[in-house]
Amino acid sequence: MKRIVTATVLNQSGVLNRITGLFTRRQFNIESITVGATETEGVSKMTFVIHVDDDRTVEQVVKQLNKQIDVLKVNDITEQAIVTRELALLKVMTTPQTRAEINVIIEPFRATIIDVARDSVTIQVVGNFEKIEAMIELLRPYGIKEVARTGQTAIKRGSQRFVSESKQVSILN
Repeated sequence: MKRIVTATVLNQSGVLNRITGLFTRRQFNIESITVGATETEGVSKMTFVIHVDDDRTVEQVVKQLNKQIDVLKVNDITEQAIVTRELALLKVMTTPQTRAEINVIIEPFRATIIDVARDSVTIQVVGNFEKIEAMIELLRPYGIKEVARTGQTAIKRGSQRFVSESKQVSILN
């Protein structure tokens, strides 16, 4: 099963190598990994998408990551309310006749053309995994020359207030 695990780490040399080495030694496959600075100077956040066999295995991963020296916090956020995004750059073969068709295809995905060459266009799309996969499938008949993807990054949704009781309002009176 696919799991999304985040790790807040000190931004120091060798941290990424030590953490990915831990996954390698335990024979866990990392489907994607993103790393970036956080709101705190000297601290980075890593987002891993991994495949594990069961819940016990993901618990083991979290415990092993928490034991690492430069790791401040680890969370398996798969079952929580989260927002995930991925960036993809796609170089698609075009002719002057097919450029308009490609524009029509990418518009519903809110994708943009960021580079135009004589025989290709480069498209940027941001969204969840399924959205990007769907757009790639629609563009495949035109000839995809190259794909570059960032991998998923994720963050927990903000807490939301729920209205447990609705107040009745009368417009009469």
